[in-house]
Amino acid sequence: MSGFFCFPYYLLESWVNNMLQQLVNGLILGSVYALLALGYTMVYGIIKLINFAHGDIYMMGAFIGYYLINTYHMNFFVALVLTMVVTAFLGVVIEFLAYRPLRNSTRIAALITAIGVSFFLEYIMVYFVGADKRAFPQAIETVKYNLGSISITNVQLIILCVSIVLMVALQFIVKQTKMGKAMRAVSVDSDAAQLMGINVNHTISFTFALGSALAGAAGVLIGLYYNSLDPLMGMTPGIKAFIAAVLGGIGIIPGAALGGVLIGLLETFSISVGWSSFRDAVVYAVLIIILLIRPAGILGKNVKEKV
Repeated sequence: MSGFFCFPYYLLESWVNNMLQQLVNGLILGSVYALLALGYTMVYGIIKLINFAHGDIYMMGAFIGYYLINTYHMNFFVALVLTMVVTAFLGVVIEFLAYRPLRNSTRIAALITAIGVSFFLEYIMVYFVGADKRAFPQAIETVKYNLGSISITNVQLIILCVSIVLMVALQFIVKQTKMGKAMRAVSVDSDAAQLMGINVNHTISFTFALGSALAGAAGVLIGLYYNSLDPLMGMTPGIKAFIAAVLGGIGIIPGAALGGVLIGLLETFSISVGWSSFRDAVVYAVLIIILLIRPAGILGKNVKEKV
């Protein structure tokens, strides 16, 4: 009789342990989505452009980190910083060549250009490195820690800590620095900001550099985590990061971070309940529901536009 009552208890304990483990995994994955979503939300907030090439900056970051570690045998953290510098420069170049000439064009023209830049980055990499997957160099030896029923690796801790540091640094830049104040001014009214002496072009370029640097860091971190990269690896995470930005409230930096974590949790919990094949569909379904119930996102505010 006692065994009869013990079975549901152990079943419940196993379920709780599994959920706690998935919570940890979801936070790790969500922190990477948050880094990507921040780039989307900053660019949209400042020039109202959905930069669909952002996911491919993430892919470029993974490959840059791969070559720095594999070919030049750099320390992982040195490679991470250099990757952020290179992807920041790449973001500025893309903004200058592809988006700036269309600054006063229709939004659909800029959107189509962003999609074109995305395909260009993907297939230029296919041309130079091939379409096959390759293993990311394991620059850090994996060590597993067991905290009760939860297991976590040093790689996961590094990803989480680096992501948190970068998000805190971004918040500091936006809120406390002169360039951050310029970014906020341009996002509210670029014409008025220009009249006040703010260089709008430099501010927009800085925004692209900042977002691209975060995407490059995310690419290196996810390459280390999944030990795999290919030229098309940025498509799905890029779309999910965009969904995260919309979920949290696009144009709002804390909203992007929140949305990224929620999408990561949603994806890992979908896998834990046996919906691995449908995890992407679950994320897209959440986007549809959010757009129907709260179009401005969780932290967004509904603002009426004058016609």
